[in-house]
Formats: sequence, structure tokens, C-alpha cells
Amino acid sequence: MDEQQILDMATSVIDIESKAIISLAEQFRPTLVQAAQAMLNCTGHVIVSGSGTSHAVALRFAHLLSCCGTPAFFLHPGDSQHGASGAVRAEDVLVALSKGGETAEVTFLANVAKERGATVIGITEKPASSLGKLSDITLVVKAPEGVDPYGMIATGSSLFNSAFCDALCVVLLNLRGYSLEQFGRTHPGGAVGIKLKDASWEEKK
Repeated sequence: MDEQQILDMATSVIDIESKAIISLAEQFRPTLVQAAQAMLNCTGHVIVSGSGTSHAVALRFAHLLSCCGTPAFFLHPGDSQHGASGAVRAEDVLVALSKGGETAEVTFLANVAKERGATVIGITEKPASSLGKLSDITLVVKAPEGVDPYGMIATGSSLFNSAFCDALCVVLLNLRGYSLEQFGRTHPGGAVGIKLKDASWEEKK
């Protein structure tokens, strides 16, 4: 394979993934509004969980929710079977991610959440799955065919699900009226913190 073929291959990946994300808006349903309202009205924490590649998507989602003014944390579904599920309370919302909706550790945690009176939001391709049936709100998110190598390595589909979660984050940020100043108090460190302090200093001059 020569240099141009490699560059063409890389370009093709971006083309496929960008087209997939553009199609995502077609999957937005009233359930997205219901999920946003449930997280907005949550008096506890939004707990996000997933295994495998969904673990990475869930971890990112929990971090960005907190950045956007919605108190959230990631709970490893495997650890939930070894005492970590003690963190789940009735006032919490659990957002559980599972492509097929049958990941044993994820459905175990969803069952715990249901038993404790927490609201369960499932993000899955299959609403008829165990997770879909357990969920109070089921968000059906299905990446287009051909977006993942072999239809299994979740390169494009993880990006697709992350974009869906991004939409929820930004909706919640705006519903809360979460300001840049509030974000600055949440994120005082690093390059972002320095930039926000500089901006604040310029405004006061």
C-alpha cells in the first residue's frame, strides 16, 4: 500500500463517520426530551455506566455532564457487583449504555437502580432488549451500517453515541442556564482555567 492509498483510506474513515453523525439528528425522538428533563430534575447524581467501548463513551459522558452543570459520575458496571452499587440512591438517575442491551453487568446495575427507586435511562440499539425493558426511558441510538470495521470494532459507532450524548449535554447546559462564569468555578485549573481567568481580568479592566 503506497502513501496516497493510506491517505485515501484515512480520508474515507472521516467521510464515513461524518456522514453517520449528520444522520444522527434523524433519530432524535421525544424520548430525548424526556431524558433531558429527568436529568434536569434529578435531585441526586446522574450515574453513567457501560462496559467495553461503551465504558469509554459513558466515562466521557459523565465528565462532560459535570462540566455542563449536571452533577454526574461514572460507575463501573463490573464493580457494581462488588459493592459499588451502594452508591445508587432513589434520587439518582442511572444512564446505562449497552449496544445490544444484554450486557450482564449493565443489566445487573439497572436492576439495582430500579429496585432502589432510581430512574433508569437506557441507551441501546435494541429497545426490546433486557436493558430496554428495564428502562424508564429508552433512547434508541443505532449507528448506520458500515460505520465500524467488520461491523464490530466500535470506531464509528462509539463516535456516533458520543455525539448523541454531546447533544444531551448541551441541551442540559442551556436548560440550566449554566454560565461561563459557573464553568470557570468548576474548571479553575489547566489551560482552560488560565484562559477563563485572563478573560475575566480583561472584562474587569
